[in-house]
Amino acid sequence: MNKLLTSAAFALLLFASTTAFAGERTVTLAVQNMYCDACPLIVRKSLEAVPGVAKVAVSFKDKSALVTYDDAKTNVNGLTAATTNAGYPSAPKG
Repeated sequence: MNKLLTSAAFALLLFASTTAFAGERTVTLAVQNMYCDACPLIVRKSLEAVPGVAKVAVSFKDKSALVTYDDAKTNVNGLTAATTNAGYPSAPKG
């Protein structure tokens, strides 16, 4: 019984520690292949479909996307994969 309680406490501690480090992040992506006025809408929709994405602002003029996301649910690789799969390869800007 004591081993079971110790294991449960350890699992709870491990779960709590990973959620404590998770948080909201913002990244600017440089987006390729945006040539028309409809392109930013497609890029925005592809990013909004990624679980954990809270906010997306796409600039046709700057060929970029500003994305706010929960890093416990996705990461930059997931974001760039979403735009690339939609036909708009991207990478972190800067």
